[in-house]
Amino acid sequence: MRDAAADGLLLVDKPAGVTSHDVVLAARRAFGESRIGHAGTLDPFATGLLVLLLGRATRLLPYLDGVPKEYEATLTLGRETETDDLEGATVREASPPADAAIAEAIAQLTGALEQIPPAYSAKRVGGRRAYEAARAGETLELAPSLVTVFGWRDVVRDGATLHAVIACGGGTYIRGRLTGSAAHLAALRRVRSGPFRVVDAVSLEALRAGRAALRPALDALPTIPHVMLDGDDAERVLRGMTVPRGADAPRAALVDSRSGVLVALAEADGVCWQPRVVMRKVG
Repeated sequence: MRDAAADGLLLVDKPAGVTSHDVVLAARRAFGESRIGHAGTLDPFATGLLVLLLGRATRLLPYLDGVPKEYEATLTLGRETETDDLEGATVREASPPADAAIAEAIAQLTGALEQIPPAYSAKRVGGRRAYEAARAGETLELAPSLVTVFGWRDVVRDGATLHAVIACGGGTYIRGRLTGSAAHLAALRRVRSGPFRVVDAVSLEALRAGRAALRPALDALPTIPHVMLDGDDAERVLRGMTVPRGADAPRAALVDSRSGVLVALAEADGVCWQPRVVMRKVG
């Protein structure tokens, strides 16, 4: 049986100037585990929370609760760049918008929206990243996608700078145009992804220095019921067999009561729990 020391959850606070893939590589080196999945990348200039699952825990990714995501965004008003963010050259300038125009734009950018991803984004078209094509001077046809913005809060304007905290669903791109003026994203920091928060994350420096510890795989499932199993039922689940269902919920984390370790993620099947993702054997 393989060493399960590298099965678990890792929260990392990504700094600016590195890619999300750089963080994954650092985690691979730190834990000696090649199987690493993530719950959403960040652009290189952005900072904040990356949620990583390692080893067998990667199989829990489809069940991870990552909504809403919250971002602290800073927009510079009156200047548009070719990349819609701070890294691009200025392509247009205009008088900063009035407060009323900003309020109207925020109202229009709340709720269910159809959004065309920016040309300089990580969206793939035909297996190629959009930003790679854009930097090569090529134009890709980016299809609109449905996104959800749950709300804006702590909106503060300071001259030509606008700060806000935005709660949204996955796949949302935060930029700045809909004011009748010009704008670009000057800074972006992800502070929350579902139940996971950046204040609980380790720094990339600590990860590279070997000072980061994995959290148990069970910590990846805080928003579903945790059902304790005795030894016999835990062994049944490890063989893929059903066990009686007590909790009234569509799915649950089944936990060995002796060790507190996640045995499986299960879904309701009548009066039983049917294991869907079975983890390693526990002592």
